[in-house]
Amino acid sequence: MNIKEIRELAKKFSVEELENCISETIENGKNSCDLSGDVLEVVNTLAKAQTVKELMEQGMTEMEAIRELAKRIRAVQGL
Repeated sequence: MNIKEIRELAKKFSVEELENCISETIENGKNSCDLSGDVLEVVNTLAKAQTVKELMEQGMTEMEAIRELAKRIRAVQGL
């Protein structure tokens, strides 16, 4: 997980813009968020940034949101 990249995307784009970038990446392989690479990796990074942004909009600080994201990922992985 590239925290720096996720942090920058969450600061720069709204939840809706990140959702649009995810859709664009799935449909076209490119997006307006200027993120390139393997489609699966790009979608994964955008989805993480979107989650962080949503948590920040709910009142969490940036670091709290990133910690919550990591906690959720660990929970899904069964760690």
